[in-house]
Amino acid sequence: MAPIKVAIAGLGNCASSLVQGIYHYRNVTGKEDRVIGLMHPAFGGYLLRDITFVAAFDITAAKIGKDISEAIFVSPNCTIKFAEPPRTGVKVLPGPIMDGVAEHMHRSFAPYNPEKVQPVDVAEALRRSGAEILINYLPVGSVEGSRFYAQAALDAGCAFINCIPEFITSDPTWQEKYRKAGLPIAGDDIKSQVGATILHRVLTQLFLDRGIDIVETYQLNLGGNTDFENMLAEYRLKSKRISKTEAVTSLLSYPVPTRIGPSDYVPFLKDNKICYLHMQGRNWGGIPIELDLKLSVEDSPNSAGVVADVIRATKLALDRGISGPLLSISSYCFKHPPQQIEDGAARRLVEEFIQGKRER
Repeated sequence: MAPIKVAIAGLGNCASSLVQGIYHYRNVTGKEDRVIGLMHPAFGGYLLRDITFVAAFDITAAKIGKDISEAIFVSPNCTIKFAEPPRTGVKVLPGPIMDGVAEHMHRSFAPYNPEKVQPVDVAEALRRSGAEILINYLPVGSVEGSRFYAQAALDAGCAFINCIPEFITSDPTWQEKYRKAGLPIAGDDIKSQVGATILHRVLTQLFLDRGIDIVETYQLNLGGNTDFENMLAEYRLKSKRISKTEAVTSLLSYPVPTRIGPSDYVPFLKDNKICYLHMQGRNWGGIPIELDLKLSVEDSPNSAGVVADVIRATKLALDRGISGPLLSISSYCFKHPPQQIEDGAARRLVEEFIQGKRER
């Protein structure tokens, strides 16, 4: 298969886990292989070895100019190192700072000095690199920055994968832009392999399927990476809370008191994320049933395998000339897709998409 040429905006912990994993599983040959943390070893004929990184953009001064293989381990990145990617020959370029750094995050991100370093023309850099797909990994709350990169991808003729909770793929205006450009788009807000949102959704569906009346539920999350530090600023959390909440409440046909979202930053946890999930309901005769659960995961690797599937789904769409929002893969792999579908049904739609039985 032809290589899938991928560019990344934001070379933080999630990008680090993705890049490491792509090279870690380079020798996987197809369906017969069992790959830990990956739903599809082969996706429509594409393997992980077909993914190649051709461009990367960041604003942390210490990452700029370094090879991607080195930059993914530069502070403030703190996720587990489980692979030694070879040198890619691709150096990290300075992207525009815009709203990608909250005021309280300047010490952690240590951005470049705009008086000494000029951001590159992102669209031109994408064109020169030959990138086919741009992944948005900017910090939560990057309203302007996310839309800037979405437009740069359009200008460069790239497909776009939006991994953060900015509503782009789910926005009809952006859907139409990508349709007109003849390019696919997937998003918004990536789910983890087994994370707080997918677990909360599955348990909610289980309660409903078994006739339990849900009375209240909450999901509280703690972590120590820069994602959680960034989200200390409540104003950057608006879309994140909406995304995580609607992922659960979209399954309900009646209102339920619900509270979902990041709760605190605990530095010594580093990239470990801890979720406390609570559900209370009523069983036969109105008898109460209560569930309290704790989930502990290394946050960034937990979504990397999902993104690997989305990359290959997007490449299939490019091969098939499909433009606009990719509904099946977005519904299965993202918290705030254009169309919310129950997870089992969404998985079936993805399999049909791979087989060419459905367009998107």
